[in-house]
Amino acid sequence: MNGTGAPGPEPHPALQTKLCHRVGVRYPIVQTGMGWVAGPRLVAATAAAGGLGILASATLTLDGLAQALAEVRSRTEAPFGVNLRTDAPDVGERVRLLIEAGVKVASFAQAPGRDLVARCQEAGLVVVPTVGARRHAEKVAAWGVDAVIAQGAEGGGHTGSVPTSLLLPQVVDAVGPDVAVIGAGGYFDGRGLVAALAYGAAGVAMGTRFLLTKDSRVPDPVKAAYLATTVTGTVVTTKVDGVPQRVVRTDLVDRLERAGWVRGLPRALASARAFRKETGTTLPALLREGRAMKRGNELTWPQVVMAANAPVMTKAALVEGRTDVGVLPTGQVVGVIDELPTVAELVASIVEEANATLERLGG
Repeated sequence: MNGTGAPGPEPHPALQTKLCHRVGVRYPIVQTGMGWVAGPRLVAATAAAGGLGILASATLTLDGLAQALAEVRSRTEAPFGVNLRTDAPDVGERVRLLIEAGVKVASFAQAPGRDLVARCQEAGLVVVPTVGARRHAEKVAAWGVDAVIAQGAEGGGHTGSVPTSLLLPQVVDAVGPDVAVIGAGGYFDGRGLVAALAYGAAGVAMGTRFLLTKDSRVPDPVKAAYLATTVTGTVVTTKVDGVPQRVVRTDLVDRLERAGWVRGLPRALASARAFRKETGTTLPALLREGRAMKRGNELTWPQVVMAANAPVMTKAALVEGRTDVGVLPTGQVVGVIDELPTVAELVASIVEEANATLERLGG
């Protein structure tokens, strides 16, 4: 079913992948858990259209997550997922909420750890971490995860340096046939979906393409700024939160690029205070989270201090529409997107184009 309640296009048999069977979705298309963007409306629209919507929870309090889960469930009965931070001090309580709400997928931006994987799977959750390198894929596959999202350098937000065309086949070969691999970074249409399947993937995940839909809650003037960005109008910078992140290149980003981390320290401390207020995180919990982040991601203390910048500066742009003081995470794919369809229209067009491409390749 699509977002209008009408059946979507019948998928080609090649589109009925292990991801579809494992998660229970009609199409192998995933909407990623973008902070401040992937709220209940977008997630439910994706689920209703036949894809897998993933709710972003890192910026939500525990009560806020419970409310968001209830709202998604009020909008659709289709399977959906939730993105979690493994270093969150209350991650166990969050997993409990997912279990109680009947969520299908637990998505992780970082390696979730063997014990957390086991707990989720014992409760029937499909565990899907995101990886940016072959060695990371091998690590989580050894823990028994059900699927991985392999994000190449073209992807938006925090990203690695290996392009999708090289990373995806590496990860497919590394994890073996039991782990469903989902390609991310540079995907926006049906041809890309077929290309990912040709590499051995079981589907594609998209962030920027779903952000630029009518169902996305991002303010229209901000969407217009995205649509005006070219394929060369993005930059990977470490000056937002200390780790590589692809964003739209703006005057603010240029200023951050010229500034050293010492000059950025006051902004980082203010962001940390704002993040604590937004998420209800106590100071001791924030410090524990920082230590875990430093250990798990091999960061320096200056990078840890800067880490709160990303959610706060992203919120300024994507929620408040203040692009002068906020950043716009994006994939390079932003430069080839020129329209704002509904999610139902987007998913249907991707499937129709994939069907046509597969038919053409089949002679």
